[in-house]
Amino acid sequence: MIKSIQHFQTEGVKKLEDIFVSYSSNLSKIAEMVEGVTKSVVELGCSMIAEEWEFYDTVLRERRNLRPDWEIIRRDPITRLTSLGEVTYFRTYFRNKKTGERCYLSDTLIGFKKNEYLTEDAVARIFEEAADSSYRKGGTNACISGAVVSKETVMEKLHPLCFPLLEAPDEKKSVKTLYIDADEDHVSLQHLEKKGDVKISNSNTFMPKLVYIYEGIDADYDRHELINAKYFGGGYQGPEGTDRLWKEVFDYIANAYDEDSIEHIYVNGDGADWIKYGAKVHSKAKFVLDKYHMHKYIVAATSHLMDSASDARSEIWHAINKKNKKLAEKTFDEIIELTEAESKQKAVEASKKYILGHWSAIMTGVRNRKDNIHCSAEGHISHIFSDRLSSRPLGWSVIGADKMAQLRVYKRNGRSMLELVRYQKMQLPMAAGAEALELSAANILSSERKNKRELGELADIPVYSIPYPQIKKIASLKNHIWGL
Repeated sequence: MIKSIQHFQTEGVKKLEDIFVSYSSNLSKIAEMVEGVTKSVVELGCSMIAEEWEFYDTVLRERRNLRPDWEIIRRDPITRLTSLGEVTYFRTYFRNKKTGERCYLSDTLIGFKKNEYLTEDAVARIFEEAADSSYRKGGTNACISGAVVSKETVMEKLHPLCFPLLEAPDEKKSVKTLYIDADEDHVSLQHLEKKGDVKISNSNTFMPKLVYIYEGIDADYDRHELINAKYFGGGYQGPEGTDRLWKEVFDYIANAYDEDSIEHIYVNGDGADWIKYGAKVHSKAKFVLDKYHMHKYIVAATSHLMDSASDARSEIWHAINKKNKKLAEKTFDEIIELTEAESKQKAVEASKKYILGHWSAIMTGVRNRKDNIHCSAEGHISHIFSDRLSSRPLGWSVIGADKMAQLRVYKRNGRSMLELVRYQKMQLPMAAGAEALELSAANILSSERKNKRELGELADIPVYSIPYPQIKKIASLKNHIWGL
């Protein structure tokens, strides 16, 4: 870092001066000025990062007591892509004299895997963009400097992702009513895991599930907002997947809320078996058929009646509001008698079967109007899943669609992409006692003299005149080595 700043003072500052002199001759060229400054600052940042990584490698190379049994083989250049840009530096290749093992010790300490090109921050930027647009744009968004990674690389980073469970707050909340909305998207599959796979499903459709919990609706503004909404979702295929999804949902409720204070949990959805199953998991949960699908089927049963359609719909809604199932059935039968086309009769029969088959779930909503039960699952499916997965003519693999669905849910919950990247690998353990390491006066003075010789005229800059950061790095390095 010190040499990088020295170089910037002699070369970088002059570049910046030239940029501003050029700008002064034409004040309309704001973009050129900003781009020039950005480039210079990014170059400085990459140089400082390279120098920092080389510092630890140099300490390992020069201090044999830090690497007992390891001998030097050679030094190699390596380039890694950070969120700033590409960083090129040298690292030392070591061999263990006892075991014969060979490795770059600095990589082990820093946490780089073998042949790892992307740093955590760069991968986090990739995921941020890929979740919103495409693999290709995710690759172009990897860093500020403009270096690009391929869409295949983005896919390779996405497919093995593991997602942490949603953590509940430290303190449980007390609420009387909770709402759960659930729905699924329909995503077209191109192949299963890789191109050329045989499609095993005639429908060739993947259906990621979405479930979200909330405490009510904030209607203070023109645009209503869900209160404290938390989202769960992804592939969760088959009975086992459904079990796992609802377990995550109700485990979160158990950890986030005082269950004794909860009186009702309304599970809202379109009547799919996996949604109704969720209403059976908790003793206080009840399934409610969402009004969107009720209205959809009622319209399907009456749209062909022309001028009489409005009256027929009113009759059905009247029967529902009066909680009169026989009247609803009678109204559907009358519509069937008035319908001549066989295809339309089938549509009315399907609507009748749907409404009457979910009568109990409809009545739960009617009897509990005071709890203001609504369902916005269709809109959430559109914003969270469809915008990225199915609204455009895309073809996904099962793995890709599942991981992208989970990534969209993860982002919707406002969680950190950097933390997701770090979740994928074990963190290096920091040995206890590094902070409490005693530093003798002789060590400090010796390091200060060496520091001044290296800095030259920059030695009087306050931030570098104190050697403690360098000593602390070495102390930390010792503890890392001993912890391996």
